[in-house]
Amino acid sequence: MNRLGVARLGEQLAGEYLEGAGYVLHDRNWRCLRGEIDIVAEREGRVVIVEVKTRRSHAFGRGEESVTSRKLASLERCAWAYLQAHSLLEGSWQVDVIAVDLDSQGRLTHLDHFQDVLQR
Repeated sequence: MNRLGVARLGEQLAGEYLEGAGYVLHDRNWRCLRGEIDIVAEREGRVVIVEVKTRRSHAFGRGEESVTSRKLASLERCAWAYLQAHSLLEGSWQVDVIAVDLDSQGRLTHLDHFQDVLQR
């Protein structure tokens, strides 16, 4: 499975996890000039912008470790673009990170959900 396939599988598994946890999914791979949002969901009236990081090994660190301050700034800019494009600027929102670990066969071994990572 190539890198793109691993990323897409991780996003699919993260989406299934979110739905199982009571989130409603609205968009996947939403693009704007500032970048891309992997998943846009909603729970209890709050928009949740989700970055998914998928790994098959920890040789280069855990998925959540790859979400740098630069990436967080990009996610925040994308979140504002999404909220503006969908007339949601007045509502409540947050950015979450989901780290997905897969084994060599592409099976889920671990999933961590880090909520409200911007701490605005």
